[in-house]
Formats: sequence, C-alpha cells, structure tokens
Amino acid sequence: MSGSLPRAAARGLAGCHTCGKVSPVSLGRCPRCGSHLHLRKPDSIRRTMAFMLAAAALYIPANFLPMMTMVELGVVTSNTIVGGIIYFWKGGAYPIALVILTASILIPLLKIISISWLCLAASGKLHPSPAMLGRMYWFTELMGRWSMVDIFVVGILVALVQLGNYMTVTPGPGALAFGGVVVLTMFAAMSFDPRLLWDRLEMLELDSSTLKKTDT
Repeated sequence: MSGSLPRAAARGLAGCHTCGKVSPVSLGRCPRCGSHLHLRKPDSIRRTMAFMLAAAALYIPANFLPMMTMVELGVVTSNTIVGGIIYFWKGGAYPIALVILTASILIPLLKIISISWLCLAASGKLHPSPAMLGRMYWFTELMGRWSMVDIFVVGILVALVQLGNYMTVTPGPGALAFGGVVVLTMFAAMSFDPRLLWDRLEMLELDSSTLKKTDT
C-alpha cells in the first residue's frame, strides 16, 4: 500500500453498493439505480458485531437442543446435531455424517470467528500485518462460498423424509436456532465493509510515518 496513490474516498467518490457505479458522494443517490451513496457502509462494524453476537448466542442451543426427531420403524428418537452425526456415522452413512459436521458445526463456527476477528482488526483492537489481514479476509470469503452447504444438508433431510414407512424426520427447536445462525452470519457478512480494513492500515502507516518524522 502506498500513500502516494490517489484514493476515491479522498476525492469524494463512492461506489454504489447496488450497481457498482462510481459517482460523487455529494449526489446522495446513485444516478444509475437510485440507491443511497456512502463512502463506507454506515455503522458497519457495530451492525456486524451485533449480528455476530446474536449468531454466537444461537450457536449454543443450535447444537444442544434437539435438531430433529426421527421415527424409524416405530422407534422415536430425538437427536441434536452431534447426536445426528453419531447416528449416521454408526449407521455407515459416513458422507452424510461428514457433510453435517462440516456444514452445521465447523463452517458456522469458523464464520463467526473470522468475521469477528476482521471487525476487531477494522476497529483497531488488533493490529495484524497486511499479509495476515489479506489471508484472513480471503479465508472469510472462502467460508462464505460454502454457506450453501447448509441447503445441501436440508436437501438430505428432505430425502430422508421421502423414505416414508422406513423413516420420518421432523424438525426440532434446534433447527430454528440453527436457521437463525445461518441467517445472522449471512447478514453479518453483508453488513461488513472490507474497505474499513485498508482504511485502518493506512491510518497506521500514517501514524508510523509521523512518529518517524518526529523522532528525526
């Protein structure tokens, strides 16, 4: 990053969050699609952290409350997410168990941790190197691309429901909490403005250069 490079924000130019057109922020609205223009998403860090805290709070009941109730040949069993993974694993359905483990436990947890870490870095609570910051943001984007794996898990459960007399699956209270985690992490990713990360790095570089000039 170089301080000599011109910045759109310094020149009062903003990219539309809807269509991407770059226009003077003084216009107020995008001349192409009519959306509001902002140099940065308003209250990005606070809104993102609010979504993350809510997702973290729902993550606990999503894992400990019954996720689904299964009726198999007249036998009724209620399982949490972990119990369902163990059930499928013992039954020899290893691919289903691994998909549920990845989509329902690992990916939501990693998304909560990574987006929270980025918020701390953007707010100045953490001071990572530019390389570390770039790798963490790339990792967060990678996790976001796998968000639709949750839909694949739902598709598997729907397929099980269609087995009719052999097995019937009904959702439990943990399913509602899990759905809340998925939706809240999606909202958090949408509300976070990654440009705040590079703004923070530029401020740190300016502060360090000012200190060097003062020392000399």
